Amino acid sequence: MEKLIRQSVEDSIRAKNKFFAANIEKIESCASMIAGALKKNKKILLFGNGGSAADCQHIAAEFVNRFQMERKPLPAIALTTDTSVITSIGNDYSFEDIFFKQIQALGKKGDIALGISTSGNSPNVIKAVREAKEMGLFIVGFSGNNGKLKKLSDCQFCVDSKTTARIQEVHILLAHILCDLTERILFNE
Repeated sequence: MEKLIRQSVEDSIRAKNKFFAANIEKIESCASMIAGALKKNKKILLFGNGGSAADCQHIAAEFVNRFQMERKPLPAIALTTDTSVITSIGNDYSFEDIFFKQIQALGKKGDIALGISTSGNSPNVIKAVREAKEMGLFIVGFSGNNGKLKKLSDCQFCVDSKTTARIQEVHILLAHILCDLTERILFNE
């Protein structure tokens, strides 16, 4: 067990070190883009499945409530939380439409659409991203190193790992960093 624990920690650290060494400038640029959109009274719409759905809720809470500083709330909505909307769309149309229809209803040109898919190919995420792009939203994609999300995103963050847990661990650290930088840009700490 001890060997397994040490290996998991080492693998996580290695994945993070590799990802962040390659993406620092892109992270800074993305945080500036998010801050710029929020300054213009735009919002962040987040969506993904499973653990990524939970990450969307977590990230939205960091923006709406606060991350590290006392400040006014920032508009972020996890499209993964309204069970009545999700189940009615899934029942009346298809599971592939659960984020697509919410993007149509809530998205406005200049908003940020943050899609998360560890495979980069989740059909409901891809369909929503395509619609968001058509509507003029700025697309931030969190994925593994493969899949369609990488090509569709304006700002793509692809983790080079085959292990879902390692990809998700990088994603949540990346989200925390984006929240932190966005707060600092907007509220001049």
